[in-house]
Amino acid sequence: MQVVITAVGPDNVGLADPIIHYVTGRGANIGEIQMYNHDEEAIFAMLLRIQLADSGFASLRSSLQEIGKLKSLSVRVWSPDERREQPRLAICTTYRTEPALALLRAVRDRQIKAEPAVMIGNRKACRGIAEQFDVPWEMVGDGLGNPNEDQVVTLLDKYNIDYVILARYMRVLPASTCWKYAGGRIINLHHGLLPSFPGMQPYRDAYDARMLTFGATCHFIVPELDAGNQIIHQETMSVPPGMKLDEIIRRGQEDNEPRCLVEGVRRVVDWKVQLHFHRVIATN
Repeated sequence: MQVVITAVGPDNVGLADPIIHYVTGRGANIGEIQMYNHDEEAIFAMLLRIQLADSGFASLRSSLQEIGKLKSLSVRVWSPDERREQPRLAICTTYRTEPALALLRAVRDRQIKAEPAVMIGNRKACRGIAEQFDVPWEMVGDGLGNPNEDQVVTLLDKYNIDYVILARYMRVLPASTCWKYAGGRIINLHHGLLPSFPGMQPYRDAYDARMLTFGATCHFIVPELDAGNQIIHQETMSVPPGMKLDEIIRRGQEDNEPRCLVEGVRRVVDWKVQLHFHRVIATN
């Protein structure tokens, strides 16, 4: 089975060796290894992707978590094979209800074969949708919408999440959270075509550039904001010359963006694509 191991903690010497030596001693084949040192934040992070016999998965997870405690590392051992038929999703939201609603409808209709385990919001706008579909709701934002990042990580672990879906979640995840769920576990919906239109106002930027084609992008998250090599799916829409920006945005938000997110998540859940070495590859 395929196993993804992430380790994040205070930067120090000799953090990677115990984990690497342990997995190789268990006979695992290492298919990917990446290590990061964020000097300005004094953060160490590592990702390992290995192949291991199914029978050794439980003991591997237990042993590596013990190593994490000894080295003051936050260690996660995850396999997409563990719940391949029905992975658990965390849907993160802010204001826009359409992407989350489209995702929940697609799950209900078995277009996406997954379980919406929890909906997490830094605003309350989507709480009613969670209640409508009997999905647990967790509020993580303060009065200004600033999320409690430690609480987010705690909830993802509490609900045993496989994939984190940022359904127009209008906050940038900190680097430490990205590494904790690295390896293609965080999926973002961006409301513009990448890499041409990143940032917070891609509709306006495309409009100012006199574009007649607008779009949305579903991509895996890596710490570099709206990076371009992690695209899972893009959905475009053509508009006639002279259409007002407000109408373009309305069409994009109500139809194009939700459709893009549903197809992107479906591709990941169905194992059509995976993320390796920060690049999306087709798996079948």
